[in-house]
Amino acid sequence: MLSLPIAAGFAAAIVSTSFISGIFGMAGGMILLGILLAFMPLAPAMVLHGLVQMASSGWRAWQWRAHIDWRIVAHYAASAAIATLAIGSAAVTASKSIALIIIGLMPFLGLALPPRFAPDLRRRGHDYGCGALCTILQLLAGVSGPILDVFFVRSQLDRKQQVATKAAVQFLGHFLKVAYFGHLLLGGGERISPIAVAVAIPLAIAGTHLSRLVLDLISEAQFRTWSRYVIGAVSTVYLIEGLVLL
Repeated sequence: MLSLPIAAGFAAAIVSTSFISGIFGMAGGMILLGILLAFMPLAPAMVLHGLVQMASSGWRAWQWRAHIDWRIVAHYAASAAIATLAIGSAAVTASKSIALIIIGLMPFLGLALPPRFAPDLRRRGHDYGCGALCTILQLLAGVSGPILDVFFVRSQLDRKQQVATKAAVQFLGHFLKVAYFGHLLLGGGERISPIAVAVAIPLAIAGTHLSRLVLDLISEAQFRTWSRYVIGAVSTVYLIEGLVLL
């Protein structure tokens, strides 16, 4: 049983990180995962994080559903499903430190590439590659956000298309993560409190709903500039964490 101050802290973290993700479609999930891992074992933390992010991403996708690029979502989903089957059947394991270093370095490379070589979800094949790469890293390291972010920020999608389409593919990614780590959770005999899940989901939706006000106010130029700063900051954190673990 959590003490009242810790429970209040969790509630505030869920609302605030969902608010951040609602504006940029990134960063909030990473912050929340770090908080959960500080207080919970790996499998329960991953499952609870996945459920919260499913609620946040799902509500964000519904809010901006008119702006979703369904071609990107379909291609991403197809390659993500294949990658999940491959990882599950092969029982692949990887060094978390190496995975985090890759996640930390690749966004800087993606941002530095000239336009004709840059990852762009509107280019043929890039959406398939993004789905496979991000799903593999999500299942092996639990995160893939900065790499997914680069594929979006280098595209020609406007800010609402980016947030909406990314929310749709993130919902799928977190669903696959919940299924993957949920299996490990059941096998290890650990549990998540149903009350925690019942409280966390509406808090995530509330934080996401509030973020719409900010996204409506900022310009395209501000969104792209701030997104690059956020990607750089998040990628640096992953790189440092990977190097420390190594």
